[in-house]
Amino acid sequence: MGAQFRYEALETWLEQGIREQRWGSGERLPSIRALCREHGLSKATVQHALQRLESRGLIETRPKAGHFVAVRPLNVAQPVSRARIEPPRPVTVNELLLDIMGRNAAFDLLPALHETAPPPGIVALNRAIARALRRPSQGSYQYYDAPAGDIGLREQLTVGMARRGCRLGVDALCITSGCQNALFLALMASCSRGDIVAVESPGFYGVMQLLEHLELQVIEIPSAVDWGMDLEALHAVLQRWPVRACIVSPSFATPGGALMPDAAKQRLLALADEFDLAVIEDDIYGDTGFTSVPDPLKGMDRYQRVILCSSFSKSLSRDLRLGWISGARWHDRILQIKLVTQLAGSRSVQQGVAAFLADGGYAAHLRRERGRLREQRDQLRTMLDDWPGDVRVSVPDGGLAVWVELPEGIDTLAAYPRALAQGVVITPGPLFSASGQFGNCLRLSFAHPWSQARRQALAVLPEIFGLTPANGGDERRPA
Repeated sequence: MGAQFRYEALETWLEQGIREQRWGSGERLPSIRALCREHGLSKATVQHALQRLESRGLIETRPKAGHFVAVRPLNVAQPVSRARIEPPRPVTVNELLLDIMGRNAAFDLLPALHETAPPPGIVALNRAIARALRRPSQGSYQYYDAPAGDIGLREQLTVGMARRGCRLGVDALCITSGCQNALFLALMASCSRGDIVAVESPGFYGVMQLLEHLELQVIEIPSAVDWGMDLEALHAVLQRWPVRACIVSPSFATPGGALMPDAAKQRLLALADEFDLAVIEDDIYGDTGFTSVPDPLKGMDRYQRVILCSSFSKSLSRDLRLGWISGARWHDRILQIKLVTQLAGSRSVQQGVAAFLADGGYAAHLRRERGRLREQRDQLRTMLDDWPGDVRVSVPDGGLAVWVELPEGIDTLAAYPRALAQGVVITPGPLFSASGQFGNCLRLSFAHPWSQARRQALAVLPEIFGLTPANGGDERRPA
């Protein structure tokens, strides 16, 4: 094993053994002590390799028992990346997306079904904001907030980022109206009309909306649901076209929940430096990691090429339109654009959130939320195992959704009105591509509890899609 990447070599060896069924589903792996002895590695190196495998859903840790190959439903396999590379093109967003957003259904099959009571973290957050609203700084109601945002909130954000291996000063952060606003500022600062932007495929449809509005061209880079963007494909694209920026979500990318390995992050940064790229990092799902919270790409940024964008909307509340951006070499430009387009945010809301962070309310909320989301992900996996036919499902270790690949020939766009007629709102796969790819795919979210009504909504989908058992029978195939 090479001295620099010993943990990666062990990770690869273990993964190969799992895929070759050297250890079967649910079987215990060799102990940490045995792996140290057999491979001549330190305990920390072995633990790091095991943590990476666990973050990808390949193994599970059982307290006082050891590490085991993850038990996956027999009928659930990982989707295969089949995105094709096409020349740069202008973006035209499918009007169906507006219908979904208008129904507030981006993360819910039944958007009209509201939970009866907010979780404890949201109650504590609301109290912190209410206290800040009742006790504004003397005379502050007569003044706008500073363009960069409340310094107390920025200080708390730097503390949280430092825990994730990313050290930023308060002056390197700017508060925004959510992550979409941060992405908008990043593109405005780093690109001009007609520039080419590389994106993950499948990727976030909100990015497609921004590219269309800013009259930028898009080029789609194939992305796998377990490790993210294909960097060799990106390299080939960079050699052929003058790409100005690349938008990536290294931590639990939507729609499949991909987690980019550290070696791939380093490769991406090397390409950015070689081809003079702005790398726009969408880190909105970073805090949702079920077993570990990955370090952001920004923490590796030695040449000030990574623009970090994030918010609290996926980890705390969709109603809290509060995000942040760290603009690297474009930061001054970002502050100017924010001043022109937004002017200022609510100082009281920012101060309330800062107090919530400082008092430990956010950390406590995340501990509860991660466990809840992991349980709801597993429940969804179990229910999807009952779907007939060749159905493949991603198994993310963070985020809010899975990517479902149905048999070839099924058209999820055509199924949308049929599902809507039964009161169910789906998110078809072509919305995650500028070129209309992934017609047989869809995104399903586990953000909400699986109530009886949501279970029933999910259960009607196989018939709507016209799914039939594989091989014409009831046989289950191995993953």
